[in-house]
Order: sequence, then structure tokens, then C-alpha cells
Amino acid sequence: MTIHDITLTITPDLPVWPGDPPIRLSQPAHLERGDAYTLTRLDMSAHTGTHLDAPAHFIRGGATVESLDLATLIGPALVVDARGRGHLSAETLEALDIPAGVRRLLFRTDNSLRWQRGETAFAEDFIAIEPSGAAWLVERGVRLVGIDYLSVGSFDDGVATHQILLGAGVIAVEGLDLSAIEAGDYQLICLAIKIGGADGAPCRAVLMR
Repeated sequence: MTIHDITLTITPDLPVWPGDPPIRLSQPAHLERGDAYTLTRLDMSAHTGTHLDAPAHFIRGGATVESLDLATLIGPALVVDARGRGHLSAETLEALDIPAGVRRLLFRTDNSLRWQRGETAFAEDFIAIEPSGAAWLVERGVRLVGIDYLSVGSFDDGVATHQILLGAGVIAVEGLDLSAIEAGDYQLICLAIKIGGADGAPCRAVLMR
């Protein structure tokens, strides 16, 4: 079995959504400074790097992170190669010939090149899922959708996409690094930090084949 880590490494250079807190890593204690132990402190948004959105992120009264069904976050997943397609509308998704019955879908788009190049500046023109694409996913029973940038919805008009997906209980996994992943079937494990009452949380996500 091969295990592929599709998680972004959290460092201060990792892009964050404009207006979100910057990533701050510090070590108030360190063995090299004569302390008895090394201790790392991490300050950041819950929506940093590879993370998931719980329904509460955009839906009043929606489920929070600690209540999400682990059966949704673990199981068979299909990675779809959507490079060169632009934003993912219903028409685009239809043209990708996604098999019926898929419950976990991860989209490798042109965004993955940004991680491959090591870009550190936030890119407003990232590829995202359009509202019509979100509705298409909901209609076909998808329960988890992942994309290779920091939001499933576009920078200029992402609220509707989130509301459609999260309103239907679909978990959005954002900030995946799919730059080295071929299209096809895998087993996904995507576990979020169990933060009580949170609208999102960082994840460690892996694909196995």
C-alpha cells in the first residue's frame, strides 16, 4: 500500500485568506537555549492550510467540527483531474464523466501548480467551484468535496457555493496538495482537529492505494 500525504505543511510562509490572522510559530522554550524541553506555540485561523469547513461556517445552527461524522471523512474517494477546465460549473462537472454514486470527490485543478511552485502570496484568481457546480454535487449525493486551494468558492463570489454545499451537509475540504496525485480511486483519511464548537479545523489528509 502506498500512502500519499496531501496535507500542506504549516509554516509562516503559507498563504492565508486575506483578512485572516497570519500564521505565527514561536518556541517560548527550546532545548538549544538551555530549557528542559522544546515547546512550540501556534497562532492561526482554524481555516489555515489543509482544513475542512463544517456547516456552521456559513449555516446558522449548522453542525460544528466535533460533531461531524467520521464515516464521511474516511473511505473511498475519487480524485478527478480537472486541470485546464477553469472554474467548476455544472456543465464542466458533467463533462468530466464522474461516475454515479461517488460520495467523496477531490478535484485536482490548475491550483496544484501553485503548491508545486512553492508560491507564498495569496492568489485571488484560484480555480473554484461555481454555485451551479455545488448544486450538481449535492444533487448527486456527494458527501465530501475537496479542492486544491484555500476555498471551494471563488474569491469574488464564494458565499453561494459554501451555502449550497454546507447547507446540504456536504463537508468541504480545502487547501489540499494534489500536485503529485494521479486521477483515480483511493482511500481517503481526512481527520480534523477536534475543536469544540468550531466552524472549521486543520486536517491531516492522506490518500491510500
